[in-house]
Amino acid sequence: MSQQNWSDTQRFDNKAADWDANALRAALADDVARATIAHMPVARPANALEFGCGTGLLTTRIAPHCTRLTALDSSAEMLRMLSEKISAGALMNIVPLQVDFSRPKATEELEGGFDFVCSSMTLHHIPDTTSFLRELAGHLVPGAMLSIADLDAEDGLFHDDDTEKVHYGFERQSLKQMLETAGFTNVAFITVHVIEKKNRAGNWASYPVFLVTAIKNHA
Repeated sequence: MSQQNWSDTQRFDNKAADWDANALRAALADDVARATIAHMPVARPANALEFGCGTGLLTTRIAPHCTRLTALDSSAEMLRMLSEKISAGALMNIVPLQVDFSRPKATEELEGGFDFVCSSMTLHHIPDTTSFLRELAGHLVPGAMLSIADLDAEDGLFHDDDTEKVHYGFERQSLKQMLETAGFTNVAFITVHVIEKKNRAGNWASYPVFLVTAIKNHA
C-alpha cells in the first residue's frame, strides 16, 4: 500500500500514462460531458475554466463548445498527456495550466473573468471545499455558470487505497449550502452516472455521480 496521500501530485504523475485505459473513467467522462453540454448556457462560453482536468477526458469533449477553455490540474504528467491530445487534435482553444489545489488560496494564480466553470470527480480531492468554492467564485463574472460532477456521499470504500485523503463524496444539501455561501444561486442536482465497481472491501457496490449546476450571483 502506498504511503503517499492521494492529493500528492507525484502519485497522479505516476498514474498519468495509464489513466485513459480505465473503461470506467471513459464511460463516466462520456456521461458527465453529455450532461454538462446539455446544461451549458445558450450562449457559447467565451472564457471557460475546468479544474482537475487530468489527461483531458472531459476537457476534449467540452472544448468544442467553448471559445476558450483554461484546463487546470496539479499534475505535470497529466497536463503533458493533455498537451499531446491538444497537438494531435488541433484543439488550440485549450490552455493547460498547472495549479496545486492542495495549497490554500491556490486559485490566486488565476485571472478573472470566467463565464463558465466545470469539473468532474475533483472536488472531493480538495481539502477545504468551502474556501475553495468561495475563491473560485471570485474568478467568475456575475451570471457565470458552474457545473460540477462528483460522488454522492459514499461508504468510504470507493477509493482503493485507504491512505487517500479525500472527502467521502458529498451530501447534496450540504454542498448546496456551501455553494450558496460562496455566492451561487439556482443550485440544482441531477444524477448523471452510476459507477459499478468492486470496492475496497471486495464487494460490488453502486456509487452515484451527480452533476450540480449553479449561477454566480449578480449581486
